[in-house]
Amino acid sequence: MRIVPATADRFEDVATLLNPRGREEACWCLHWRLPPRGVAREEHLRELASGDPVPGLLAYLGPEDGAAHGAAGADEVVGWLGLAPRSASRTLQRSRVLPVGDPESWATTWVVMCFTVRAGYRRRGVARALLRGGVGYARAHGARAIEGYPVEPEPGRRVPVSAAFVGTVGLFEEAGFVRTSPTSATSGRLQRWAMRHQLEPG
Repeated sequence: MRIVPATADRFEDVATLLNPRGREEACWCLHWRLPPRGVAREEHLRELASGDPVPGLLAYLGPEDGAAHGAAGADEVVGWLGLAPRSASRTLQRSRVLPVGDPESWATTWVVMCFTVRAGYRRRGVARALLRGGVGYARAHGARAIEGYPVEPEPGRRVPVSAAFVGTVGLFEEAGFVRTSPTSATSGRLQRWAMRHQLEPG
């Protein structure tokens, strides 16, 4: 599996994951970084993908791995991770249910926004690989910490797909995150936790 930046030349693959049906009302992973008034979400995300840092990462399976999972062809795009510095996440800065942090740290604290894994590739480690790639990408761009707000699954039960886009506490713990506090936010009626990974420069 390859984890790579979602650059503008890979935007067709971004669209495959974030808006496979071509819906005008698609979120495009922009809930926390809404476009300026009058700018379409797709256009705004494409513009972000032309900059540095990019707005997310993509996961690809090569020909051998893809064939093992029944995929046709080489280099199949299978997952997306949206992430950004908190300074670029304007809606989150005003949240009443998630921690907003100290404004002085917004530029060096990154946030994980959402995961998207294509049907047929779930429960195969795609989200895990994306999150680890996200930690490395944030560190390489000067982040001192990266945070996420995953759900706490009910004992013995799977997280519904509709709630899983924020990740799970266990997924984040595997990647080195620690719980900092419960939040009043929910996804699929499951409580979301604030989790943080303190990063060393490098």
